[in-house]
Amino acid sequence: MSETDADTATGFPPEARIFPVEGVRLRVLDGVHPFHLENRAAAEANWQAEIAANPALFDGRMVFQHRLALSNGVVEGEGYVVPYSTFLWWRRQPLGQGGFHVFAFPVIASADGALIAVEMAAHTANPGQVYCAAGSLDPHDIVDGHCDIAGNMMREVREETGLDLGEAATDGRFFASFARRRLTIVRLFRFDLPAGAILDRIAAHMEVDEEKEIAGAVAIRSPDPAAHPYNPAMLPVLDWFFAEAR
Repeated sequence: MSETDADTATGFPPEARIFPVEGVRLRVLDGVHPFHLENRAAAEANWQAEIAANPALFDGRMVFQHRLALSNGVVEGEGYVVPYSTFLWWRRQPLGQGGFHVFAFPVIASADGALIAVEMAAHTANPGQVYCAAGSLDPHDIVDGHCDIAGNMMREVREETGLDLGEAATDGRFFASFARRRLTIVRLFRFDLPAGAILDRIAAHMEVDEEKEIAGAVAIRSPDPAAHPYNPAMLPVLDWFFAEAR
């Protein structure tokens, strides 16, 4: 990527549509993200307001993209590790200039055709929202200087639901959607269990999970966008899953 690609996203199809991806190469650079450098004071002030409203928030570290492009079916990006507080300030910006949020949605399908998603707990940054078990890329997901998308999916699903994606069937293909400077990377995982059994396994995990990031799990059986309080990134996933993937 050239310097002219900074803070721009090139080559992506129309927003909020699922498209196939041949590969994902997200390089993590040393140094400081320009958005963090320019907004450090504002991000800290906003963080104080965030934790006053929700003391359970944790200012961990995450990967935040500075450059992003789709070229010949391959997603390419360059990002930096930033404090979570910087990201929370960025997402308050109406147009999202200064960076890109890339995250992964492992789409869990049951044997009887449902999409299994989670409802986020009240103490999280997205309280009550329903979406695939997922979390931002963080230092645990950096392998040889690049983000390990598959590893992030495995880790987040295990932490939030107790499910092991290694038990599910997948063709290994990635898909994605891009909207509002956010890129959702998707991979389908099919479990050989009905929805009820998967929900029971997640409920059992919730009984022993100390983090308790989720308030529960749901089996989604239609693309109705009003069926649950969905995170906006879920809407193209619902259309794709029920029209093409299920």
